[in-house]
Amino acid sequence: MRADAPIGVFDSGVGGLTVAREIMRQIPEERITYFGDTARVPYGSKSRETIVRYSRQIIRFLKTRGVKAIVVACNTASAFALEELRPEADIPIIGVVKPGARAAASATRNGRIGVIGTEGTIESGIYTQYLQRLCPDAQVVGKACPLFVSLVEEGWLKDEITTLVARRYLEELKKSDIDTLILGCTHYPLLRSTVAGIMGEGVTLVNPAYETAVSLRTLLRENNLANDGHHKNGENLYEFFVSDAAERFKRIAKSILPFDIMGIRQIQIEDY
Repeated sequence: MRADAPIGVFDSGVGGLTVAREIMRQIPEERITYFGDTARVPYGSKSRETIVRYSRQIIRFLKTRGVKAIVVACNTASAFALEELRPEADIPIIGVVKPGARAAASATRNGRIGVIGTEGTIESGIYTQYLQRLCPDAQVVGKACPLFVSLVEEGWLKDEITTLVARRYLEELKKSDIDTLILGCTHYPLLRSTVAGIMGEGVTLVNPAYETAVSLRTLLRENNLANDGHHKNGENLYEFFVSDAAERFKRIAKSILPFDIMGIRQIQIEDY
C-alpha cells in the first residue's frame, strides 16, 4: 500500500467530520476520503447485525477508493462492528472507542467517569469494558442521548431546544459525582459548549475525535504508511461521499470544517 494513498473515514452522517477535522489538524499531510451514511442515519437505535452489514458495505466502498487505512468515526459502529470486521480487512482499521477510553482513564481524579452516547453504544457497554481494564476500580455511568444526533443533523447546535434536551439528559449525570465525561458519539463534540455549560467546570470533557487522530498518526508510522507530505500542485486532498441528501450534508459541514466542501458525490451504498 502506498503511503500517499488516502485515509478512509466513515460515520452515519456528519458527526464523523469532527474526527476528519482532527485528522486534518493533527496530520495535515494526509489525504482523506470521507463517507457519511446519511440515508441510514442514525445508527444508534439499530441492531448489531444491521450495523455490521452497513459497516461492511462502507468498508468495501472505501477500499474501491484505494484507501490505506480506515477510521471508523462512529462510536456505535466501533462498538458493534470493528472487532468482527478487522480480521476481514487487509489494511489497518481504527475505531474511536479505545482512544477515548484511554484519555478518560488518564483524566479522571476520582475514578467516576460518565459516558454519553447513542442507545447502541451505551447498551453495548463497550466503554465500561475498556475503562475497567484500564482502571479496575473505575465507576462508569452511561447515559443514552439519542436526540443529540438528530439535533446536530438539523444544525440546531445553539438552539434553546437543544439546551433544554441536554439539561434533561444530563440531570442524572450531574448527580452522580463524575469528574470526567466522554462525548461518546462523534456528533456530540459539536454540542461541547452546551454540555460543558451544564456539567460545570469540575467535569473534564473527553473528545474521542482528537484522541483518535493522535492514535491514527501513531498507527500510520508503525505501519510505514505516513505520508511524506508531498502533493501535486492543485491536488484535492479531501473527497466526500454520502448515501443521500448531499446538499444538506454540505450545509452542516460548513459549521464543522474550516473550508467549504465544493464537491460531494452521492452513491448507492447498498450496491457494495
